[in-house]
Amino acid sequence: MQIQIDSREHKEERERIEKQLDSLGVQHFVSKLYVGDYCNLDNPRHVVDRKKDLGEICGNVCQQHERFRAELIRAQEAGIHITILCEHGNGIKQLEDVYFWDNPRRKASPKAMQGWRLFEVLSTMSEKYGVDFQFCTKRQTGRRIMEILSNDG
Repeated sequence: MQIQIDSREHKEERERIEKQLDSLGVQHFVSKLYVGDYCNLDNPRHVVDRKKDLGEICGNVCQQHERFRAELIRAQEAGIHITILCEHGNGIKQLEDVYFWDNPRRKASPKAMQGWRLFEVLSTMSEKYGVDFQFCTKRQTGRRIMEILSNDG
């Protein structure tokens, strides 16, 4: 397996994940991807888009909705399947757990998105654009990327 890492991935995060991939013996290189952050060269029709936590996803679907949606449409039109891997941890292990997420931004801004609403938005995006949402901790990211990208048929 050889994983291509998008050159626009945050340097610190990329270096952290590269160390994890190195420890797993996975070859990798950095180059711009059409969509997503990680791609197995054996199957470029499936990519992983890494998100640091639910707060980042919330920003993507609220403040950056059109840009985020455009990327999902671009992938769909190109026949590329996206798995969004969220490094939230803290008991968020599957999409259904998002329903009960307590958004810390609500303390400062009571109108900030609640977990149940984010769950509804992500569920709709999953149905409409065929995107998968998976979750892990920061320590699991490299292994999860490898597992997700190697489980293609």
